[in-house]
Amino acid sequence: MGRIVLATHNPHKVEEFQAIVASARPDLVVVGYDGPEPVEDGVTFAENALIKARAAAAHTGLPALADDSGIAVDVLGGSPGVFSAYWAGHAKDAAANVALLLDQLSDVADPHRTASFVSTIALVVPAIDGRAGAEHVVEGRWPGRLATAVSGAGGFGYDPIFVPDGQPAGAERTVGEWSAAEKNAASHRARAFVELIPLLATL
Repeated sequence: MGRIVLATHNPHKVEEFQAIVASARPDLVVVGYDGPEPVEDGVTFAENALIKARAAAAHTGLPALADDSGIAVDVLGGSPGVFSAYWAGHAKDAAANVALLLDQLSDVADPHRTASFVSTIALVVPAIDGRAGAEHVVEGRWPGRLATAVSGAGGFGYDPIFVPDGQPAGAERTVGEWSAAEKNAASHRARAFVELIPLLATL
């Protein structure tokens, strides 16, 4: 069995990626990253994902995956973006982040509250045995708009205020009101995974 390292210390994320990788490469085992955390000083999701994947590939000598994600609000020029987790400060307080974003949009009419969840996944393959290395970046976007108040106790982060596009009129729900299975099938990360699978087949 070959190995591919995921640049995270989160075992739940390792399990999630293992399920996806297995669908394209059942011979690959996803392992967690046990090295030092790199400084994520990129200004885009792609830059930060590559920073993490490069660090994991360099530390382990294995092909490496990393993801970076957040929410991009159109009327805010794509913010919070890479600062999604820290929007209300370095405490990474999800409730405070949501409250601040709602306050900033309090006077914005519904047609202008459009936003997207964004997931960017980087794959870095180190040079091995004379073979050239490679870097790939894929992106998944989940378009929708922001509600005016929190609704639903499911999910995490900005889920309770994000209303995905494509729902029946009059029956729209925030992701906080979706089941985990519904979210996992339609989310930005699921859309990025679709783009990632063909790359895994080439390893």
